[in-house]
Amino acid sequence: MEKTAIIIPARYGSSRLEGKPLIKVLDKPIIQWVWEKAKKTQKADMVIVATDDERIFNTVNSFGGYAEMTSVEHKSGSDRIAEVALRHPEISFIVNLQGDEPLISLDDINAVIDGVKNDKTVDISTLVREINDEKEANNPNLVKCVFDINNYALYFSRSKIPFERNSGMSKIYGHLGIYGYRKESLLKMTQLSQTNLEKAESLEQLRALQYGMRIKVSVTENVPVGIDTIDDLEHFKQLVQR
Repeated sequence: MEKTAIIIPARYGSSRLEGKPLIKVLDKPIIQWVWEKAKKTQKADMVIVATDDERIFNTVNSFGGYAEMTSVEHKSGSDRIAEVALRHPEISFIVNLQGDEPLISLDDINAVIDGVKNDKTVDISTLVREINDEKEANNPNLVKCVFDINNYALYFSRSKIPFERNSGMSKIYGHLGIYGYRKESLLKMTQLSQTNLEKAESLEQLRALQYGMRIKVSVTENVPVGIDTIDDLEHFKQLVQR
């Protein structure tokens, strides 16, 4: 009964690109691109779109996907997928896959699943990539991560970490917003109060760390193509048309 589910939180409202999940590229809505990628992951038993919008719900069902409605009161994707997870006693492991990264690789999804399933001491798993561009390293919208020698996360920050007093002594890693959870860890995290570090950085994963939860990090060489703006959308269209 220990099933693994990929749950894709999807909402209609977006300050930079409203209705993003339903925007069509090559006659397919973005949420369908993500769904189809998730369905190719052999290590997952189920794929569920979690949404509070009937338009998204109906669209997913129309292309043969599976969606569940959730409360409109949720403040984060984690809260949304936790509501869905509670309905499924058969689910033990959950991947929170962003609905705006249709080109994420199957290897990366599998790495997140392995990260949380293969180590019983792990609560959460996630991905990072090496940053070689100084502009990226200093961009607060690209979250940075430092981790120990066993690949357990020490801290996440919008600042450039570590501070390089001695340049070239450490690599800088950027965080990718995909997570694997043990079900009990997800439910625990979403029920805990926000911490001062989480509020300061606006990073939910800091709540988990500050309460002593263990986050396993896997390093990937892939750079995801997220769709947050019109420019991102045009870039995605160009990539798939090739």
